[in-house]
Amino acid sequence: MTLEDNERTELIRYRLEEAIETIADVQLLIDNDRLRAAVNRIYYGMFYSLLALGLAYQFETSKHQQLIGWFNKNFIHARLIDPKFGKIINKASNRRTQGDYESYVEFDKATIIEMFDQMKEFIIEIERFLNSKIG
Repeated sequence: MTLEDNERTELIRYRLEEAIETIADVQLLIDNDRLRAAVNRIYYGMFYSLLALGLAYQFETSKHQQLIGWFNKNFIHARLIDPKFGKIINKASNRRTQGDYESYVEFDKATIIEMFDQMKEFIIEIERFLNSKIG
């Protein structure tokens, strides 16, 4: 599927808005002690922002590990984005997989709050990077 420039820009904005809206979802989940669900939404908030980044660079995939690998190779290893953000998305991906697919997984609230802070920082960094590169 080939997107026109204006369609691509709209989709990038949509994905960033989706990421930002997820922040409010996570806050609700944490406030209601829905910690496993919060891990899922924390990860997806970052994933949506990576989808926006991919769109900006004409890299499109629905495969999570492929998108994260592309991000790590092209932005983290290339030192365009601070390596700590590669660690943040990798850890969130692993925890999301645990929470979604393993039995009897529990997360403590302090860990979730730390992940939530990292998620917000991650989304802000991707948005900042996109704004600096594509306006």
